[in-house]
Amino acid sequence: MENDIKDRLSKIKNKIVVLSGKGGVGKSTVASNLAMSLALKGYKTGLLDVDIHGPSIPTIFGLESEHVQGKENEMLPLNFGDNLKIISIGFLLDDPDAAIIWRGPMKMGAIKQFIKDVEWGELDYLIVDCPPGTGDEPLSVIQLLEDITGVVIVTTPQKLAIADVKKSINFCKKVNVPILGVVENMSGLICPKCNEIVEIFKSGGGEKMAQNMNVPFLGKIPLDPKIVDAGDSGKPFLYFYSETPTAKIMENVIKQVIDKTIKKGD
Repeated sequence: MENDIKDRLSKIKNKIVVLSGKGGVGKSTVASNLAMSLALKGYKTGLLDVDIHGPSIPTIFGLESEHVQGKENEMLPLNFGDNLKIISIGFLLDDPDAAIIWRGPMKMGAIKQFIKDVEWGELDYLIVDCPPGTGDEPLSVIQLLEDITGVVIVTTPQKLAIADVKKSINFCKKVNVPILGVVENMSGLICPKCNEIVEIFKSGGGEKMAQNMNVPFLGKIPLDPKIVDAGDSGKPFLYFYSETPTAKIMENVIKQVIDKTIKKGD
């Protein structure tokens, strides 16, 4: 099994894990749009959703009714466009509303299977969307992927979120994983009428935290009604709203991630 995993991983140039110590901060939104942006730029990209209990990626891409196909003991990821391959536990469920009641070893086995048995092929980037916290799933991913290019950490500006997200930063430092940077999500609101940013919530908390903990800060992404509409309608934001002010802000964050990667795709 270990040789199978090493063989799969040898074909992937960059492995980026998206983490947050807090739920509800838009981690899956950041992961999906990072993957979408890379694919649109011509990079061969994989998006691995390891949120076993609450997979969001199928909904974001409008693929809730799709199922994984297999051949010769392999799983074939779903394709979105020319350069993006996606896998999620959601593609293996007959009932999308079914609760997955698994302990740690079963979750570890599923994640291992996603890496070992999925025919990813040659990839420039594999983006991994982890559930919140510093438990079984993030630890399993980091142990299995081994040579990780880096981690993107997502927070919102509020003190309640930052208190938990600090734990993710310390988690990365403890397991010796490079931190590409912190993204402050939902930092202000894009007014749907004038497109100006209105600070209805606090702003700058994530940036200050990154400075205090001596990790890079990638930027602030505002709360935008179009992001909500995109997620609810299964239309990836950067694919359908690429000309909006928020998309340009998001692309600037993603450019920094690409610039920081160690082994760039061709």
